[in-house]
Amino acid sequence: MRLKRPATLLQGINSKSCCVDEVAAEHVGADCIIHYGRACLSPSRRLPVMYVFGQRPLDVKQCAASFRQLYPDTQSRVVVLCDVVYSYVLDDLRNILHPEYKHVVFSSICPDRTSFISCYQSEGPSQEKNEKSQCRDSPKSQKLICRFGRQIATEENYHIDDYGMFYLGPESLTLTNFMMSWNKCTFCTFNPITGTGRQDSLNVNKALMKRYYLIERARDAQVVGILVGTLGVADYLSVIDHLKELIRKAGKKSYTFVMGRLNAAKLANFLEVDIYVLVACPENSLLDSSEFYRPVVTVFEMELACNKAREWTGEYITDFGDLLPGACSHVPIPAENPEDDGNYDVSLITGHLRSTHLPQAQPQNDSSCTAVAPRNEMLTVAEPHCSASHLASRSWKGLEQKLGETPVTKAVEGRRGIAIAYEDEVNS
Repeated sequence: MRLKRPATLLQGINSKSCCVDEVAAEHVGADCIIHYGRACLSPSRRLPVMYVFGQRPLDVKQCAASFRQLYPDTQSRVVVLCDVVYSYVLDDLRNILHPEYKHVVFSSICPDRTSFISCYQSEGPSQEKNEKSQCRDSPKSQKLICRFGRQIATEENYHIDDYGMFYLGPESLTLTNFMMSWNKCTFCTFNPITGTGRQDSLNVNKALMKRYYLIERARDAQVVGILVGTLGVADYLSVIDHLKELIRKAGKKSYTFVMGRLNAAKLANFLEVDIYVLVACPENSLLDSSEFYRPVVTVFEMELACNKAREWTGEYITDFGDLLPGACSHVPIPAENPEDDGNYDVSLITGHLRSTHLPQAQPQNDSSCTAVAPRNEMLTVAEPHCSASHLASRSWKGLEQKLGETPVTKAVEGRRGIAIAYEDEVNS
């Protein structure tokens, strides 16, 4: 590939290589980015991006045979999804299956689109092959869905949950993201590496139960760490500000951490943090934190824990952009009423009473009080400061002077050498 402009080869420094590294590109003064390899297709804002996914081998005829075996009913409504490295075979697969399956919808790649759902009328064959080529043999009245960089045109009278999902590619974070987001759909997959198709056996209900447990842990937490896992996805600064305000109104304390690659050793340095919330692309938000000292939740799970207006319905959102004001899944934070009895509830994990609101200052009736900021004794007992409580529970509280408690002695010569072998130690 020859370019008429100077080009700089960059190595991704993000926590995951699927995200476009706009920060590194801006450091070298780039005007645009060409991203090679697999991508999560998260929208970017600062620089235009061109994707080169590559093409991994896939037997189209074998894939079509597996599709017929998994869906023997030709009237089945199925959406065909794929990993980006197999998107080049969708047109060939469509030509094989559409004469038999009239209700099969093929997704298309649209990395420059944000999440939305709209309806339109198609008057005939589409002129935009890359965006609406799946509409050629479909009904005229359609509903257009754009999510995760994919565009899907379903029948207007049917919901996306009425369709089955057929995914091309091996097990990956992309597949997990699809299955969690469309958890009411039945998924079948075709693995191009092994050449076999099967109904995916991931227990979505069990996974959702595990995520709901993490939501309860987030409700119990008093100190929240906001992990910035991306610097290139659009609106990441807006969602950080949204999280800070949400956590503050829930009566919790938040700290922001910017890290490259997350690991258990890094996060274990902050023992005062009760739980972490990860701001990352949809594919990397579902982090398995079983090896971490503290759990790591998604932005959606933290909002469920802190926003009383949002209820758990089984719907799962991995794209944090859908939660911002003006987006399709935004739920405003209700105004707090200090006299509302619902400001407290009971933890399902510890069984203790917990506050679900920001403590309100109560007026003091004692005119003889001369304190600059009179404290409310009731709130002091019911809502102890989380950092002070954590410090009181620790056996070692840092270096202490203990003046007058230790005897005075003369200075003596210490050890010499390095920690692995001091001079006064006998070699074994």
